[in-house]
Amino acid sequence: MTPPPPAAASRNRRAGFIGAIAGLAAAGVAAGVATERYLINKARTDPHDPYIDEPFGELSADRIQTVTTADGVPLHVEIVESPGEEAAATAVFVHGYCLDEGTFHFQRRGLEQSGLPVRAVYYDQPGHGQSGELPKDVYGIDELADSLYAVIAQTVPSGPIILTGHSMGAMTIMVFARRYPKLFAERVKGVALLSTSGGGLDKVTFGAPRALMRARRLFLPLLTRAASLTPAGIDHARRVAGDLAWVLTRRYGFATSKPSPNLVSYVEYMNTNTPIKTVIGYALALLEHDERDKLDCLSDVPVLVCCGKDDNFTPAEHSVLLSQLLPHSRLVLIPEAGHVAVLEKPDAVTQPLLETFNDILSALGSGAPVSKSLRSGESSSSTPFRRKNRSQRKGV
Repeated sequence: MTPPPPAAASRNRRAGFIGAIAGLAAAGVAAGVATERYLINKARTDPHDPYIDEPFGELSADRIQTVTTADGVPLHVEIVESPGEEAAATAVFVHGYCLDEGTFHFQRRGLEQSGLPVRAVYYDQPGHGQSGELPKDVYGIDELADSLYAVIAQTVPSGPIILTGHSMGAMTIMVFARRYPKLFAERVKGVALLSTSGGGLDKVTFGAPRALMRARRLFLPLLTRAASLTPAGIDHARRVAGDLAWVLTRRYGFATSKPSPNLVSYVEYMNTNTPIKTVIGYALALLEHDERDKLDCLSDVPVLVCCGKDDNFTPAEHSVLLSQLLPHSRLVLIPEAGHVAVLEKPDAVTQPLLETFNDILSALGSGAPVSKSLRSGESSSSTPFRRKNRSQRKGV
């Protein structure tokens, strides 16, 4: 065989060398991906997970109904009646951004176990959970306040009301008080504002680099247009990227070093199954939200202000400021708790919440001692959380 000319031999050697490097690099990337997946899968399957059998998203309701807003949006509503006697008040729970009414899983069970004569209403905000989407691309907190009004009008037509909101849900309550001052003054007897802000979120980095945060206003309109053109494709890609979503949820939603994997999976499920149009649609509304000078309607009712000390999304100082602005408020800051403190540290949220309910009921003449040993964080079912289609998640 005739040997190749020197130039060709040199090219072959270079090609072989480059091929070997590429092969090693590919093998290294593959090994890195495999290792990462192994570590994530290991983290997601902790046999000592305290919530491994927790029935997240599966609590029963006495009645499930659909409330239609003035914009024609169908809202999924679940109602739990007062135990054993006529309710002295109705508590309406309003969840936050990219979550659903299951956010109040532990508080819902704690309220039932407390024996307090309180009827409870839980609903999915527009574009979240099992509710329909608003008929527009950019949403505002005002529309959410109108949705809350529709829920109250159709499920709590009379009697005292206690409003509890988490994150964007608490912002909804603030705007609701401003938009419907007469109804608020006549019927709302108390409020709980959990992990939220009165305004100024445009200055918060959410734990991300400041340079990225400065660019977000530039990118939001672009993302809005992309989401309106190809929402199904984007939503599919988000569901496929499950490992990344899970890691980000654990990193930014929780403060404890090793949160329950099943709990992280539940929050990630709610996040990932929120349509991209909703995610982008409310983003600008959150950044522009500012009710700090418009809280007069909240000044005459008892208010619980509660937040995790390590909240990346609505930092604790925002709750401190809210408490300073509200003369009849009680401030509770929870150590080692992030934005979903309602799930991460459920007893630390449920106990003061029920104490607040009881104080309100006492003022109405219907209070009762609240147990100091509520077991709101313990499982009473052997059905583990599973990713399900929305239509399969809830049952009576």
